[in-house]
Amino acid sequence: MALRARALYDFRSENPGEISLREHEVLSLCSEQDIEGWLEGVNSRGDRGLFPASYVQVIRAPAAEPPPPARYANLPAGGFEPLPPPAAFKPAAQQPPPAAAPEPFPLPPAGGFPFPPAPYGGSYQPSQGSDDDWDDDWDDSSTVADEPGALSSSYPDYEAAGGGASGRYRLSTRSELSLGSRSGHPAGHPHPPGTGGGSGAKSSATVSRNLNRFSTFVKSGGEAFVLGEASGFVKDGDKLCVVLGPRGPEWQENPYPFQCSIEDPTKQTKFKGMKSYIAYKLVPSHTGQQVHRRYKHFDWLYGRLAEKFPVISVPHLPEKQATGRFEEDFISKRRKGLAWWMDHMCSHPVLAQCDAFQHFLTCPSTDEKAWKQGKRKAEKDEMVGANFFLTISVPTGPGASLDLQEVESQVDGFKAFTKKMDESALQLNHTANEFARKQVTGFKKEYQKVGHSFKCLSQAFELDQQAFSAGLNQAIAFTAEAYDAIGDLFADQPRQDLDPVMDLLALYQGHLANFPDIIHVQKGALTKVKESKRHVEEGKMELQKAEGIQERCNIISFATLAEINHFHKIRVRDFKSQMQHFLQQQILFFQKVTQKLEEALHKYDSV
Repeated sequence: MALRARALYDFRSENPGEISLREHEVLSLCSEQDIEGWLEGVNSRGDRGLFPASYVQVIRAPAAEPPPPARYANLPAGGFEPLPPPAAFKPAAQQPPPAAAPEPFPLPPAGGFPFPPAPYGGSYQPSQGSDDDWDDDWDDSSTVADEPGALSSSYPDYEAAGGGASGRYRLSTRSELSLGSRSGHPAGHPHPPGTGGGSGAKSSATVSRNLNRFSTFVKSGGEAFVLGEASGFVKDGDKLCVVLGPRGPEWQENPYPFQCSIEDPTKQTKFKGMKSYIAYKLVPSHTGQQVHRRYKHFDWLYGRLAEKFPVISVPHLPEKQATGRFEEDFISKRRKGLAWWMDHMCSHPVLAQCDAFQHFLTCPSTDEKAWKQGKRKAEKDEMVGANFFLTISVPTGPGASLDLQEVESQVDGFKAFTKKMDESALQLNHTANEFARKQVTGFKKEYQKVGHSFKCLSQAFELDQQAFSAGLNQAIAFTAEAYDAIGDLFADQPRQDLDPVMDLLALYQGHLANFPDIIHVQKGALTKVKESKRHVEEGKMELQKAEGIQERCNIISFATLAEINHFHKIRVRDFKSQMQHFLQQQILFFQKVTQKLEEALHKYDSV
């Protein structure tokens, strides 16, 4: 039978030779062999062309087709139940999901998931389109990354035995007073004498789950962590330490700080010129080895980090552009935006040391196998969602615990600050953009009109053939040229001072857009603590269980305050530097204007 494939995602063609796909659409394949990550086939509308191999699932035989995963409109209170073994699936025709059903979870890989996708992972999906479609070095059928020992790691994959040291530890928030125990008694323990197996007053209540299962607090894994449902292994290298600094909780500094430059964007092609893209040269200071990355590589990295770190503000990438993406001005502007993005990545104590980021910076551009192995390793990271919070290590001991009332006050103050900063950043961006437009068009035109008027005057004076007026005529003509040059200076000036300010504002508007979700996670945890305290006061919950909830909320609060402090620290650094640069450029600009006017003035000395 003819080779067929089912589209897993929508794909919109952007270049000649490509075809568009619709999710769940069945296509006919010309060949099962992909060409650098692209397949050729015919869609249901009869169009023939190329499309990304990663966007489709090859249908090898009707009996081997599992039905598409159900779209869960809500999560049951007890979580997901494992799927039945593959033999339990009927090889009947697949039923598409209801059109109105939400799709909070990504589709499974071709082999299917042994269990439904974790409900607490991030929901980020990489943007599609333009020259950055997912192709070539991203997708293949190799399973080398799945083979034992295929990936090198500096952390031994074993557990401590007999009390010996280990580089890997088992952490769990499932205490003996498990919140999942319906009887309210410690899991695995008999009922205390005298209870007759019934639930006591203090164990009859549990902290409720959020009804909105698509809230950030739930999707980030914050709720599962606070309720004691997280369980996983944490390597030494995965630990994220929060320390108490002079301004409160802070992320522990990176012991080996570095920077990375982004230079020489060059246009490259493939498929005999059918597809074009821009490659950027990255040179990390800690390796000194240059690598080349496309925008889609940045996009993939951003998606992984945004999913992994729910309480860290991952800087936004410069926006894509469907048309004109190869124009010099756009390429230059994007490079500057990526340079700001890279500076914030390298400056963050947690993001800079992340394995996925280090792989992005150090994997040789020519080693495709190593790139794919590192990429798959990052995508299989288990320390995401609720498990991410297990990696956070906070100060312990006397005086190390946080006053949750004070934390709430600080977070509320920061929330008001970000709202006001966002409003003022929008206003400044609008004002700077409008002023730059006036300089490029209005001011240049007005100064050149003045210059033209002086030139007309000098031409009129030249009609007088008296020798003593020749010097005056030349001075007035020079004045006209000076005003014409000043107009050009005004048109070029925004590139030097206003554009860098607007680039910085764009980066911080991305940060400000991240913090509502970060604050929502912390607020959600605090709500659970208040609810547990109320149950304790009413005698419906044991104190030990409530203390566990508060302890886990404390971890989220430490991380949130550490991220807030880092934001303020980096904000002061950036705006100080940028305002100094802006004023220096303004001074240089007006010095150039003054110099032109002084030169014109001296011409009249010899008249």
